Amino acid sequence: MAGKIRARDIEEVKSRVNIADVVGEYVSLKNSSVGSLKGLCPFHDEKSPSFNVRPMQGFYHCFGCGEGGDAYKFLQQMDSISFTEAVEKLAARVGYELTYEEGGASVDQGQKSRILEANNAAAKFYESQLMIDEATTGRDFLKSRGFDKSAAEKFGVGYAPKGWSNLTDHLKTLGFSIDELVVAGLATKSDRGAYDKFRGRLIWPIRDTTGQVIGFGARKLYEDDQGPKYLNTSDTLVYHKSSVLYGIDLAKKDISKRQVVVVVEGYTDVMACHLAGVTTAVATCGTAFGDEHIRIINRLLSADKESPAQVIFTFDPDAAGQKAAMRAYADSHKFSAQTFVAVGPEGLDPCDLRSEKGDAAVLEMIEAKKPLFEFAIKQKISKFDLSTIEGRVGAARAAAPVVAQILDPSMRPAYTRELAGWVNLEGNEVAALVDAAAKSAKQDAVKDLRRDSAPEDLVDLMTKDSDAGDRFSQPNLADPISRFERQVLEVLVQIPESFQADQLIRIIRDGFSTPAHNAILEAIGNSLSSLGSDEWMNSIARSLEPELQSMLRSVAAQSLPAKNKEELIRYGQGVIARALINALAHDKANLLSMLRRADVADDPQQSAQIQQDLVKLEAERRKLQGI
Repeated sequence: MAGKIRARDIEEVKSRVNIADVVGEYVSLKNSSVGSLKGLCPFHDEKSPSFNVRPMQGFYHCFGCGEGGDAYKFLQQMDSISFTEAVEKLAARVGYELTYEEGGASVDQGQKSRILEANNAAAKFYESQLMIDEATTGRDFLKSRGFDKSAAEKFGVGYAPKGWSNLTDHLKTLGFSIDELVVAGLATKSDRGAYDKFRGRLIWPIRDTTGQVIGFGARKLYEDDQGPKYLNTSDTLVYHKSSVLYGIDLAKKDISKRQVVVVVEGYTDVMACHLAGVTTAVATCGTAFGDEHIRIINRLLSADKESPAQVIFTFDPDAAGQKAAMRAYADSHKFSAQTFVAVGPEGLDPCDLRSEKGDAAVLEMIEAKKPLFEFAIKQKISKFDLSTIEGRVGAARAAAPVVAQILDPSMRPAYTRELAGWVNLEGNEVAALVDAAAKSAKQDAVKDLRRDSAPEDLVDLMTKDSDAGDRFSQPNLADPISRFERQVLEVLVQIPESFQADQLIRIIRDGFSTPAHNAILEAIGNSLSSLGSDEWMNSIARSLEPELQSMLRSVAAQSLPAKNKEELIRYGQGVIARALINALAHDKANLLSMLRRADVADDPQQSAQIQQDLVKLEAERRKLQGI
């Protein structure tokens, strides 16, 4: 049975990890407010950032989809791993040795760790083999593509010897079993034991965003090799080709910094781009560019509308390249960026272009990019004979749906005019075709919606929402009372240094009108012993019902109107003062009510005491208001 990690170790590891660094490897984060970072949510598609990270409190929260938690939960969701695996991954990151109460690590994590260890050892073995005599063909291939020894070392390029079990035999001497090598995708079982998956090929290690080797890409070198030109690691516990981008480990920092991604078609193209100075280049690994790849890229891009990010595709001019370009165009709306196409002179890809014309030519190719919409429109037009009226009208009709899909209200008319010029037709004629295409697309969308959402389905959805029946309904923040209660909670959770314990007790005693807000307020009161400590947020969370955890994260992640720490504390003190004034007003109303009662009116001593209490309340109010 897998051992349980000691609770003290779990907390210790979390305290040593900066959640912003962990999240930052997957999401491009920018400063938001004091102590808060913001980026595009990796858990749902969005154009405007609603994903917040609070490094000091050690949690994240998305105001768009409600996802949130600590560094462990983030890794669990992003890497599809268990809680134990997340703890072990972060412990390895900070160099902390975990203690297992029952001994032994989790089975899955142990297996994943062994795969990564085997991959790392294999990468070193392949790299060392590039210098043997047999690898001359591989070295010649690299030289023919313009890559010297230092370039090969930079990207860890290696060579898999022709023999059946060179790698397997080597890794067995390091303590790896055949079963482990098979699970890692490095070997294949046979009647005689196992044989290497990659033989007589040039090898590229494929790394994840953290730089760990998760798989390999291998290129054929010899005519007698009956396999495909490129062979990749099969899917394993750590390698999933549909969600892997070659070069992402080298490119991620510059992608986040420059907000530009260059998508090329192969390993050598990535190498050529990086060596030429295009350090944001990545490539898919033996599969078409898909939704998972888009999500990876979007996590690194911001949604700054004033200076939008750019995704630049490079495609071969052949039929396969054209098909890939149109597929990219179909998905262009999914990017949190503007999309472009860069085509090399004479149809050269980045690797051949660099080899023939040098680094500057690669940079010029990327700089000469054209919008993907323009590329797609011209692809449609190229199929028609524009020397005839029939051809020009046919070209306009074929390209009109592409223009109709442009959502930018200023871009669509501009491309409509461009299309009219390219096909040599009147602008109003082409505009009519574009409008007709847009109207047809809307009608098709309505038909699809009606077909996919039958009336009974809609009833089920409505019932599901209305029957959710949580104990705490969502507060109406349009109501000024409810909104102010939320402001007070934001200050109590985020700025504990802006109030004293006795002030908190006074606010708790007064209470809130909204049940959900009041429950959080009570949890804050139950955590009073942690006031001023690093455990403040965690203590509140532990005292709160599970169904309110998301609301607590929302409260803790909300940006506050302050530019620095001093302004933040002043803001907090102001909100607390208003809350205390409200509490005093409630106390005053209660005392006045008591004073009017007959039994009190007949008791001079009690009446006098109430009068004294009213005077004290008024003095407190004036002090709070600075009168």
